[in-house]
Amino acid sequence: MTITKGVLDASLDPRKKNRDCEFRKWQQRTCKHDSIAPLLTHTMTLQEWLEKNGAKGLDHLVLEEFPETGRGIKTLRALKAGDEILTIPGAVLWTVDAANTDPLLGPILRSLDPPLSVEETLAVFLLFIKARDTGYEERKLHTEVLPTHYTASIFFDDDELEVCAGSSLYGVTKQLKQQIKSEYMITLDRLFVKHPEVFPLHKFTLEEYSWALCTIWSRAMDFKLPEKQFRLIAPFADMLNHSLGVKTCHVYDQRTGVLRVLADNDYKARDQRVFLANCISLIPSTGSVFKVFINYGPVPNNRLLRLYGFVLPNNPHDSYELVLTTHHLAPFYDQKVALFIAAKLDVNSTFSLTLTEPLPDKVLQYLRIQRSTSQELTTILATANAASKPVTARNEAEILTALDEALENLLAGFAVSIEELELRVAGDQYPVGGNAWAAAHVSMGEQRILRLALAATRDRQVLVVCARCGKAEDGNKKCGRCKKVVYCSVDCQKAHHKEHKGSCKSPQ
Repeated sequence: MTITKGVLDASLDPRKKNRDCEFRKWQQRTCKHDSIAPLLTHTMTLQEWLEKNGAKGLDHLVLEEFPETGRGIKTLRALKAGDEILTIPGAVLWTVDAANTDPLLGPILRSLDPPLSVEETLAVFLLFIKARDTGYEERKLHTEVLPTHYTASIFFDDDELEVCAGSSLYGVTKQLKQQIKSEYMITLDRLFVKHPEVFPLHKFTLEEYSWALCTIWSRAMDFKLPEKQFRLIAPFADMLNHSLGVKTCHVYDQRTGVLRVLADNDYKARDQRVFLANCISLIPSTGSVFKVFINYGPVPNNRLLRLYGFVLPNNPHDSYELVLTTHHLAPFYDQKVALFIAAKLDVNSTFSLTLTEPLPDKVLQYLRIQRSTSQELTTILATANAASKPVTARNEAEILTALDEALENLLAGFAVSIEELELRVAGDQYPVGGNAWAAAHVSMGEQRILRLALAATRDRQVLVVCARCGKAEDGNKKCGRCKKVVYCSVDCQKAHHKEHKGSCKSPQ
């Protein structure tokens, strides 16, 4: 195999004839617009370059433009569980080591003290290759097929972002935009301005830097190695689309530097089942052709849209990040910090509220410690559970009241209610797949969770305070029949009977 004018010549390799024939058929089916043709040409040369360096599996994989998921990968043959779908050699991976050992870029990067972060290094590496007018033709085969723009939330205009005002994504996106700008200005001063011959400023703009960061967020794979966290981008494998599931079937071999992608199940020709997995999954398309998917894990929509630029309607992994903090001037602060540590909590803690667990026990445990009086702290210290269970009725009533109020305020902070968003999504106000549509799904998901958390809080409240007078006393007793409310006395129970009897039913 030889290289001529930057294009790999595969004509001498008879193994590629079958794939080339399939590619031409696919090109005829999908190239209805001239704008797609360059992508297909670059993809073929990209595959040839990867195979020259030892990539395996590309003979039965081709890129496809799917109507539901956009550009993705399909397989042309059946696979068995554990089969290596794709092997990408270390020589073509985008890594910090590859950037630092580049003969032109490496010495500049290594001279920086402190060094750039992993994310910053990969972003600079991508832009460095993309900006080259000459040389680096092989790596440019990959940058030339990367998306020219992304739909992550940092690229939303103000009106689109306002759709999810009140959500965690809204605040994080605004902070992220400012953070990217600040980091870019620092890198501009430390690196780009000092080496204009390597980093031409018209190609290393804030917009280009944001593009590079989003490329990393949406396409990189992270691995926990014995001595460090390791991040890489694997050409071609980075074009696998996302689907839900629980398994992990991409493996990085630290010894050889090779990335391997495995099938999660057996797949037969014309099998009409749909498989969703956290590794690589195949979904039948037409005939014996399957779409190939990878999964980013159990990721909520607010993170999917921020990092990857898409959402999953009714995402079962949606969450709301609830932040709780205790001021250093709070009463008995030192004792409370000690209890937080004993409970394996931080003074500034973030809790994920989810559809399946909208009110985690750890949230209640944190608040019990935070709201404890001196006597209650003594009680907690005398037990081994570190406030994992109610301390006193007074304490429990206070934390539930505070939580009720906080959740109400959070829900009131959303710019558009879930009911209104559902109407807009069902109608034509937010076109399917558009930025406003995606933002609406993030907002709806978070509002659902907060409403579930509020309902769970109120379910607990009625088991703490007297249903008649509202007293929170340790001696309050449950209604003997329904067990769903409590009373502080027989008198209160009798006085409340007329109001309560309609809903009082024995548990099934």
